Amino acid sequence: MAPRWILPPHFAREQRQLTEAGITDWPALASLDDAALRRLGRRGGASESRLIRLRGQARLVVDVGLEPAEAALLLHAGVPDRRSLAQADPQRLLTQMGRLQRTLTGMAMPLLDLATLRRWILQARAGGRRETN
Repeated sequence: MAPRWILPPHFAREQRQLTEAGITDWPALASLDDAALRRLGRRGGASESRLIRLRGQARLVVDVGLEPAEAALLLHAGVPDRRSLAQADPQRLLTQMGRLQRTLTGMAMPLLDLATLRRWILQARAGGRRETN
């Protein structure tokens, strides 16, 4: 089962546009091609670049099995897709993600650890099957 379809409030216009087009979950968003995103962006209200970013998040959710917030953090850190995550160096990614996480959330959330990032990388290499401990 895919994680719940909840977009942050700053994506309200994009969510409204997607919902009007019948896109109401992560798998449906992940499957959209560039032409479909352009059409949605032209309808007004939603930004094409923001729709592209959301599709990248959706693909990490669907293809790797991450939670939406985890996928968003990876995108902000410059990891755009499953393939990039699968090729990532865990220690380098930990450093990169730690800096970003501290900048975005301060110490409000627990920092990611190396084991979590290694698990995400293994999931990406496995094509999305969530590894269990």
